[in-house]
Amino acid sequence: MHELGGKHFDGEQSFSTAGRQHVAVMAEEVVRLVRACKPTLIVDATVGTGGHAERMLEETGAKLLGIDRDDAALCVAAERLGRFGTRVTLRQADFCDLDLMLEQTGNPVASAIVADLGMSSFALDDPKRGFSFGADGPLDMRMDRRQKLRAYDIVNEESEEELVRILCDLGEERAARRIAHAIVTVRRRHLLRTTGELATVIAGAVGGWRFGAINPATRTFQALRMAVNRELESLAELLDKAPQLLAVGGRLVMLAYHSLEDRPVKQRFRQLTKSQEFIAISRKAMRPDAEELANNRRARSAKLRCIERISS
Repeated sequence: MHELGGKHFDGEQSFSTAGRQHVAVMAEEVVRLVRACKPTLIVDATVGTGGHAERMLEETGAKLLGIDRDDAALCVAAERLGRFGTRVTLRQADFCDLDLMLEQTGNPVASAIVADLGMSSFALDDPKRGFSFGADGPLDMRMDRRQKLRAYDIVNEESEEELVRILCDLGEERAARRIAHAIVTVRRRHLLRTTGELATVIAGAVGGWRFGAINPATRTFQALRMAVNRELESLAELLDKAPQLLAVGGRLVMLAYHSLEDRPVKQRFRQLTKSQEFIAISRKAMRPDAEELANNRRARSAKLRCIERISS
C-alpha cells in the first residue's frame, strides 16, 4: 500500500509489475524548460505514472507535487518516485483544483507547473478502463473511478440531439448525426455495454476502416472520453488559475495533442503575454523531433508551449 496525500492506494498496480509503461512525450524539452527557471517547487498537474516527474526530479533539486485523477497511475508513480523520498507529494485530484492542492500542502505558489494533456498509455492500453476500441472492454472511460458518470451512461441515456452535440463539439465528428442515430436505433433493441459493440455500431454507420485513414471510431471515443471527464471544463479552470499560482520567474509548461486542447492554451497564453506579467518562451509551439517520432508514435501530434511570469 502507498499513502498518497492521506489516501491509501493498492500497490498491485506497481511500476515493476504494471506491464504498460507510458513514455513521457518531449521529456528533454520539458526538463530543459523547467530546469532553466531554477525551481524549488514543481507541480506536475498530470503526473500519471511519473515519467516527466522522474526526469524533472533527476535534473533539479526541487520538490514536486504530483496531481492526477487516476488512482492506478498514482500507485505506479508512488513506486517509481519513491527513491526521491520527501521531495515528492502525490495527490489524487483534478488539476482544476490545483489551488486547493497547493494550499493543502502549504505552498502559496509554485516555481513551475507542467501539464501534459494527452491520454496516458497506461490507461489507454488497459481494456478494463474502456478508453480504447483496440480491445473489447466495458464502456467506462472514467479517469477518476470514484465518479459515477461513465461512457455507458452517456451512450445509453442521452438523447439523440445531445449525442450529436457531444460528437460535434468534442470530437469534431462530421458524421455525428449518422453515428448518433445509429446508437439510438441499436439501443432501442439492447443496451450498448462494451467498446467493441460501440465501435461496430459506428463502423456500420459511417463505413469500415480504410487503410491509411483513422479508425472511424476515433473521434467518437475521444468525444465520449472528454464528456465523461469534463476535460475542456477542467482545462479552462486550470488555464484561469495556474498563471496566478506561479512565482515570479516561474514557468507554465503545457503539452496538447489536438486542436480542442491546443486552441484554448494558445489563446490564453496569447492573452497573458499581452500584459506586462508574462512572456512567451518560444514564439511558436515546439514539436517532437524526428528521433522521438520514430520511437514514440503517440508523440506525433504533440505541441509544447511555455510562458514565464516576469512580474507580479
